[in-house]
Amino acid sequence: MELDDMHERLVTALEASDTIRAAFADRPRHRFIPDMVWPSATDLPLFRNADPERWARIVYAQDAVTIQANDGGAGPRNEPGSSSSAPQLMADMIAAARVEPGMSVLEIGTGSGWNAAILSSLVGPTGRVTTVEIDPDVAAHARTRLEGTGVRVVNDVLPPEADAHDAVIATCAVSRVPPEWLARIGPGAVVVTPWAASSDWQRTPVAALVKTEEGHASGPFVCDAMFMHDRTQRVPDGDFPGVGHRPETTTVVPFTSGEVVERDLLTRLMLMLPGVRVGLGLRPFNGGHGRIVYLGAPDGSWAYLWPDGSVTGGGSLPLAERLDDAHQRLSQANAPDLEEFSLEVGPPDGTCRVRAGSLGAWKHAPGSY
Repeated sequence: MELDDMHERLVTALEASDTIRAAFADRPRHRFIPDMVWPSATDLPLFRNADPERWARIVYAQDAVTIQANDGGAGPRNEPGSSSSAPQLMADMIAAARVEPGMSVLEIGTGSGWNAAILSSLVGPTGRVTTVEIDPDVAAHARTRLEGTGVRVVNDVLPPEADAHDAVIATCAVSRVPPEWLARIGPGAVVVTPWAASSDWQRTPVAALVKTEEGHASGPFVCDAMFMHDRTQRVPDGDFPGVGHRPETTTVVPFTSGEVVERDLLTRLMLMLPGVRVGLGLRPFNGGHGRIVYLGAPDGSWAYLWPDGSVTGGGSLPLAERLDDAHQRLSQANAPDLEEFSLEVGPPDGTCRVRAGSLGAWKHAPGSY
């Protein structure tokens, strides 16, 4: 199949407005993806001229495409350092930013340049797009691919001070929304950003934050996601919770790790458990491997929720009780959708607060789990 035909199928599959779909149609993805991509965490890099059909399948797989691993260096695994986001997620974030003709849009995290090109089609000749990329090699690639679009590529950590914008879209997750982002927009403007209290979080749900007259910002989570974390806000990866430790306690709860996955509860539980690292993993179970929900705390406390509803753990913190309590509260409230959770940012100490109606509010200190 020809690349243009593959792109047409990608655009047709998008759940988006006609305007957003037309902007995607205007900017074929294969014109922005580098000739070398990383198919997985363990594969060797794939060069386009070595296997053009496989390269095309990866580009048009309706998923994120890793275009740089290990921040341009080497490592035991191909940890994504830059990528082209999944198309549907891009469309959802653009819709949340309410991008219209004539607007000035600031993008944080240029990557391949594809998202910036789509934004340029949406703002039109009377608008402008500025995209900021921390990595010089990634910025250089995007600048070449964006020639003729009117997009300005800035190789830096923060946006230029003199600029003012009508919306901000970040394609990397943050724990602390930089005040410089909020300073570049006026009251009522939107910052759409993935967020996680720590770069150790597996999930990075996307929030659409509206700036207030007081300079703070708040808004709902609009979709779930798994973005790379802003390089300036990463914390060192800790050991996997509980590894090398014998369980000190075993309890049973009225739900299983499978239920958490099937009901898509992981992100909501994570938001309700400040100071706790929550994620999914695999561990030996009944002669094979079972998916677990793991919890970890900075003091070394840990807990595993198993496929049979048992919870093993250790340390001084009652993590099993906290997990059970959060799950009960979710169930009693009929498991409200992620969109019913909101994020508030802007206090001087950088603390973020998550709210979910009658479920309550939770204070998250950035950079810690």
